[in-house]
Amino acid sequence: MSDASIPAALDGLLEPLSRCLDAESARRVIDFRVAPAVQARVELLAEKANDGTLGEDERSEYEAFIDATELISVLQLKARRQLENDGS
Repeated sequence: MSDASIPAALDGLLEPLSRCLDAESARRVIDFRVAPAVQARVELLAEKANDGTLGEDERSEYEAFIDATELISVLQLKARRQLENDGS
């Protein structure tokens, strides 16, 4: 799978899941924020990535954070659309 098809694949995967959300659950997904300690770790890894000093394990960890963030972002978008479509 090419990098360009990843968002489309996520869309197809998460669309049916987003239809399972009731209005309260959709709002909670939209309001989700990363814990400050996790955000601090991501920022540290981002700095190291920009500096070119990430170790192999850190690179894997950072890439996992990026992947998770993309997944969460798509799900939040779908939750917003679900609320808009339901008129909530």
